[in-house]
Amino acid sequence: MRSKLLTLAAIVAVSAGLTGPATAVAAGPRLEDPRTCAHDARFTCSTLTVPLDHRGRTPGTLKLPVATANNADAPKGVLLFLTGGPGQPGVPFSTKLFDRMPEVFKDHRLVMIDQRGTGPNALDCPELQAQVGSSDIEPPTREAVSECAAVLGNKTRFYGSDSTIADLDLLRRALGVRKMVVDGVSYGSFTAARYAIAHPGNVSKVVLDSVLPHHATVEQSLYLQSLTATARVLRSACAKPPACGSDPAEDLAWLVRDRDTAAGVALFDMIVTYEFVDPTYRDPAVMGTDLITALRTARAGDTAKLDSLLQNLASGGDPLGSFSAGLHAATLCSDMRFPWGDAGSPGFVREPLLKLAEKRLSTRDTWPFSPAVATGVGFVQTCLPWPASPPNSNPAGKLPDVPVLLLNGDHDLSTPMEWAYAEAKVAPRGKVVIVEGAAHSIQNREPGDAGRKAVAEFLGE
Repeated sequence: MRSKLLTLAAIVAVSAGLTGPATAVAAGPRLEDPRTCAHDARFTCSTLTVPLDHRGRTPGTLKLPVATANNADAPKGVLLFLTGGPGQPGVPFSTKLFDRMPEVFKDHRLVMIDQRGTGPNALDCPELQAQVGSSDIEPPTREAVSECAAVLGNKTRFYGSDSTIADLDLLRRALGVRKMVVDGVSYGSFTAARYAIAHPGNVSKVVLDSVLPHHATVEQSLYLQSLTATARVLRSACAKPPACGSDPAEDLAWLVRDRDTAAGVALFDMIVTYEFVDPTYRDPAVMGTDLITALRTARAGDTAKLDSLLQNLASGGDPLGSFSAGLHAATLCSDMRFPWGDAGSPGFVREPLLKLAEKRLSTRDTWPFSPAVATGVGFVQTCLPWPASPPNSNPAGKLPDVPVLLLNGDHDLSTPMEWAYAEAKVAPRGKVVIVEGAAHSIQNREPGDAGRKAVAEFLGE
């Protein structure tokens, strides 16, 4: 998630192609080699050539795959949908999204892009990929982080969100549109909001799904809101009959106290992963047991069910084509803010400042987890040894004065609904919709249709 090198004004300037040799690419961006998409004939696939360095100081270009729906004359224009991670490509998900929201894409032209460092351009860090895959929480070894940093070398600074935002405005220009709806899920919501701030005149509406606030904070990197939201979510899961038989938040807190830090982090990682397979947290048919029962029986001394979940939901090994752990690391370490500061902070100050931050955390800040779990998550442990580099910008201002829909599931722990309410405070025309019983990624994964109906209604206004 987020320099001193790139102010907001500078982002706007480079995105418009106003600086350096990169203007040769930016002057007339176009979608090249158009052809029917192999995965779906309703889309045209092409490539967008963008400069590696939008400031024009380092030569090189990237060819980013793009999928555009064939209804180029859609009455409400372009809807650019941004996937999350960071690390997910966009093009492969176009069919699923198109089919899940036909009422939206009857009037809007869906456009999706493989953001830099994903898809065919995926940053390949084999050991990091094997250890953590798409997880924000599973901590990698320092050796895996060092290997990845060595693979990327001095190009790591070109894979933060500032560069992606500049790419997206080249895409808008290549599409030949003045304004577009920008819709992002998870980390894509961060990118969507940041694009709207950098280019307020180029967005008509914004949809933020499973919201990550656009201004990076230390609390985000420590996952504090998600840690404390776990008690709310688990208790909510038990609010409907049949009775759970115990307080799942107390069961979890007991287990965290009874185990070491690494085990506590693994529990948190597993619970956040579990929401993707069972947003109710109580369906034994999904994994052979349910999370609430596994916590209760483990506290009683029988750890078999919990051990099974920990093993079956362990992170790591995601295919590179579906998620780049290398891009994930490069972007987060450039974008986010940590107890030691930003990406430019020298390595020797980081560990002491992290330890100081842990000492200052109270049990209340992290319960039912511990302060040690907060400082042990993958967000932090990946970027702690990451080489110092120029940080990405971190605008703290409001979203532009355009309609903004903020959409979240109340059972989401990856991006808890507390973040949606926080971002709504800086959205002058924001509307929050919380989908009861839903977890992460409403438009892609919601079991019902309340959230998608809210999107259709918002975009139809």
